[in-house]
Amino acid sequence: MLTRPPFRKLRGYAFDPSLSLKVDTALINRITYKVVWEDNLEAGPRGEYLEIMDYDPTVEKWYVPVNLNDPYILAQDGLDPSGSNPQFHQQMVYAVAMTTIKNFEQALGRPILWRSHISRNSAEAEDFTHRLRIYPHAFRDANAYYSPHKKALLFGYFSARPANLGMQMPNNLTFTCLSHDIIAHETTHAILDGLYQRFTDDTNADVLAFHEAFSDVVALFQHFTFPEVLKNQIAATRGDLASQNLLGKLAQEFGTAIGRYGALRDALGKIDKETNQWIPSIPDPGEYARTMEPHARGAILVSAIFDAFLTIYKTRVADLLRIATGGSGILPQGELQPDLVNRLADEAAKSAAHVLRICIRALDYCPPVDITYGDFLRALITADLDLVADDNKDYRIAFVDAFRKRGIYPTGIKNLSVESLRYERVPPNPEGPMEGLFQKITEFLKEFREEIIYASSRREIHEKTKKYIADSEDDEEGETEGLHRRLSEKFANSPEFEKLTGLVFHEHHQQLGVPSSRAYSEKLASFWVHSLHFASRVGPDGNQRNQIIVTLIQRARFDVKKEESGKLAVKANLQTGQYSLSGGCTLIFDLDQLKLRYAIPKPLLDLEALAGGERKLDEGRAFAFYQYSGGKHASPSLYQAYFGAPKRGDNGEPFAFLHTH
Repeated sequence: MLTRPPFRKLRGYAFDPSLSLKVDTALINRITYKVVWEDNLEAGPRGEYLEIMDYDPTVEKWYVPVNLNDPYILAQDGLDPSGSNPQFHQQMVYAVAMTTIKNFEQALGRPILWRSHISRNSAEAEDFTHRLRIYPHAFRDANAYYSPHKKALLFGYFSARPANLGMQMPNNLTFTCLSHDIIAHETTHAILDGLYQRFTDDTNADVLAFHEAFSDVVALFQHFTFPEVLKNQIAATRGDLASQNLLGKLAQEFGTAIGRYGALRDALGKIDKETNQWIPSIPDPGEYARTMEPHARGAILVSAIFDAFLTIYKTRVADLLRIATGGSGILPQGELQPDLVNRLADEAAKSAAHVLRICIRALDYCPPVDITYGDFLRALITADLDLVADDNKDYRIAFVDAFRKRGIYPTGIKNLSVESLRYERVPPNPEGPMEGLFQKITEFLKEFREEIIYASSRREIHEKTKKYIADSEDDEEGETEGLHRRLSEKFANSPEFEKLTGLVFHEHHQQLGVPSSRAYSEKLASFWVHSLHFASRVGPDGNQRNQIIVTLIQRARFDVKKEESGKLAVKANLQTGQYSLSGGCTLIFDLDQLKLRYAIPKPLLDLEALAGGERKLDEGRAFAFYQYSGGKHASPSLYQAYFGAPKRGDNGEPFAFLHTH
């Protein structure tokens, strides 16, 4: 009896076509991707997650879609890598995008969902986005981007303009859809946007940079999943991955084609334009404070995470090097012994996989708005502590040290230590007014989990989640209360819940610019449940952790009246305003113990200032306001510089402009 194959083998490039033209990298650049098997995969390819639409508007032509179920294509592990075959281009984007999706799902412990479409029938209803569309030949330009509006990845192609004729043939057609790094980068943008839609709001200098950095991190660490590439680079660097190597470089062909002297970005160093020599990067504690351009600022976070990986890798291979060198630590001249290369490669792959999973898991521990690098560091530490009790290889210390060396410090902590960086658990209080209410909320969420784990498709997960968030009508049983109403009514006018979440829930919300709930009552402050996720993860101890992650977002509108002691102060009693500010909170519930475990707020207000009749925004929270201040308080924000002032219903393409710049 035939059984369903676990994966589909598809040939492709480990990096991009340029490395297949070099003698020392040609053999390792052609690899075979193992993509999760899809039974109902159609020509295109068109599957459960992705739909490749290959129309080239520059020549007004549809290319024939590849059928990966064709027996001849199956027999040879997909089409042979080719820069001139559009069907291989379709195969390449499908293989890399699916690889990226599965890496996220393994770390998050749940299927990923794309950002929803807004229904035309209702301003609030959201339609399920079944597939992310991918256009391999969308336009002729040196760019590629994710479109939140189209729910699509668009890849361009262009004629190369190398700075040195010895690096690349002039006018050589360069296809961004053939770069593993660019495909993985853009797919990560789409996944992040599905998790946190407000991570494109330029509310502080880190937000857009975080989107860019995280997308680079995923692309970089996927290099370590290619065994032959990894072994080759271990041998070439003699085990020293901190030296110049392919694994730390991103989009090499693209970087050369647009006139640079090396890869588009390099986590380890850069090419000196004068000497044309590669020089390693040295951590600069002051760079973070003075760098604002999103890609340059994002590179700081990438280097911090890669630095942490290198520290972890060196710790894991220290015993191997002692054995290989007889305790001297100095390797003999000549090529490394193959068995040593294999063992070093195994440890590098494990370290990279651990770091990538830690980074992806940390997304569930981030506030839903206004993220900073400091927030992400705290999320990294908290997420890892929650799943791995025994950090016997000091992974967490490696992250803390890497961030410290680059001057990245979270706010709201008293000292820099693993214990201080971990978000505080919500303490149980059997006699507190919220304990019983949270017990009921948790039981409701447990019911949600019981339905979700038996969902047969991502569409069903979306529909059930939407039902549990909002009130729903049942013909037989009447109206069913959703999570939004339960939170609204149970915690209305609750100072404890307001303090816990940093949002506004008391009866004077309108005076602070927070509108009233249109759904329930003028007495209730408006907010919305941004997301509801069930996550099931297994730690190294074999124990399963079952959690529900809920994110809440609230918005206030206000006018600026005055400036006070270096901070922006806004008078209370506001009914209308020119600027809206968002706050949010991530609530993490432990379903095994039926407890609220964490509340991770990004406060809408400075609650201490409320007694004085004013609400204050610290300098970081005021960042996004600058574009409305006419230049009186600071230079225009990056959002305005790249995209112009945001407008209601604006369907612009932020990532297109961001990547162009």
